Amino acid sequence: MTGCGASQKERRSPETRFIGINHPVQESWTARLAITDSGTRTGVIEAGHGAIYRTNTGDEHHLDGGIRVTFFDVNGLPSTSITAEKAVIHDNQDIEASGNVVITSAVTTVIRTEYVKRTAKDRMIRSDKFVTITRPGETIRGYGFESDQGLKKYRIFKGSGEAFIQQ
Repeated sequence: MTGCGASQKERRSPETRFIGINHPVQESWTARLAITDSGTRTGVIEAGHGAIYRTNTGDEHHLDGGIRVTFFDVNGLPSTSITAEKAVIHDNQDIEASGNVVITSAVTTVIRTEYVKRTAKDRMIRSDKFVTITRPGETIRGYGFESDQGLKKYRIFKGSGEAFIQQ
């Protein structure tokens, strides 16, 4: 038999020593990832570019090129979306987004900040950066906030705001 390559006995594993903490082990463009909980799709993440990095605690998915995360309610309908310039997704499905972060709910609440972290364990969204929360008739600003994933209940730390009262 003829062919390229070594015989079966002489085959080697791929050389991976050069792969380090600053080098991705995998890359993709126009990436689309599903977020699931016990087999049920709870969200979708879309990005222009994605790279997987190995760390001491597991894999991290670094996304850039514009990202969009869409979370679904219990009926499978979109409930909240997050857009940002880049994001990191950890093995436990925690998501950190940064750069012109805009969070929009189905009930017209819009949150703008430079950084947020969504924790998968409790499905809460948090930030310690300057934030602006806009709803019909009110705007609240401050440093730091936390909210449920649906943006129905939130609290802002060190806040100030404006409300329009109709008489």
